Amino acid sequence: MNGTTNPSVPTLEVRHLRTEFDTRAGVLKAVDDVSFTIGRGRILGLVGESGSGKSVTGFSIMGLVDAPGRVAGGEILFQGRDLTKMPPRELRTLQGNRIAMIFQDPMMTLNPVLRVDTQMIEAVQAHAKVSKAEARERSRETLGMMGIPSPEERLNAYPHQLSGGMRQRVAIAIAMLHRPDLIIADEPTTALDVTIQAQILSEVQKLARQHGTSLIWITHDLSVVAGLADEVAVMYAGRIVEHGSVDAVLDHPMHPYTAGLIGSLPGNNRRGERLRQIPGMTPNLLHLPAGCAFAARCARADGACTAPPELTEPRPGRQLRCFHPLIEEGAHA
Repeated sequence: MNGTTNPSVPTLEVRHLRTEFDTRAGVLKAVDDVSFTIGRGRILGLVGESGSGKSVTGFSIMGLVDAPGRVAGGEILFQGRDLTKMPPRELRTLQGNRIAMIFQDPMMTLNPVLRVDTQMIEAVQAHAKVSKAEARERSRETLGMMGIPSPEERLNAYPHQLSGGMRQRVAIAIAMLHRPDLIIADEPTTALDVTIQAQILSEVQKLARQHGTSLIWITHDLSVVAGLADEVAVMYAGRIVEHGSVDAVLDHPMHPYTAGLIGSLPGNNRRGERLRQIPGMTPNLLHLPAGCAFAARCARADGACTAPPELTEPRPGRQLRCFHPLIEEGAHA
């Protein structure tokens, strides 16, 4: 961990983040007024369907939004310092060292023409003054943590000699090499089998507990979030529509969209019955309705929903963007 870290300052504070893409058809608001805070050692699950803006939120924090996209507004405070105003050179020293990202595609991390050991040793030596032998030992140790059998053998391999699941575990190991203060993980275990996924999630939780690493786990899979995260933020059409502790949100969803996501999980459907689904499609971000973006798919929508819902705090620690929340009897905090 970085010795200068002040434990009273949150690892990450995102305030009113807006990320836009200029297209021929107009401005696409991929992330629209998103705010959240992650304390040291906390894990936030960022959940939503494809196109909800969750991955773009992660890329925005990392400073990886390329033209025609841009961070159009808001602040991204990492340990109290605004990343959006940081000189590029300073930002580069943080990336991969104090802040790391794990991508859905491991080949966004791995160079196909270099052996795994070359890539891992370079990653260690870029940020730590250690010998090649020490860097190699740290690399081998981190591969072992990821449940990779025969780590020495894997170090000597090229990426194309590894299976897709093995490549992803190597990419995750590279992100964890420096025990960073913040890891942003963009659906990194989607392609892995369940036992390997469970092992990686367990290692990630251990890293958060032992080293105070904060984590944003971006996924569409609520069952992963249920076992991993402390808090969950549900995104829809570029906005957070519900945010709270993972138990509160999953046990008593207040937004109809969250309830629909939970209801469509296979485990929540009776055997032999058709899977429940949220009707309709996610709206086109170039042509969002003036009011609630979910209204066209929502059974509770009425005339009030033609106005945009504000983010409210119906209970302490719970945020919601909805005119007609699901308030269950006896579910009050």
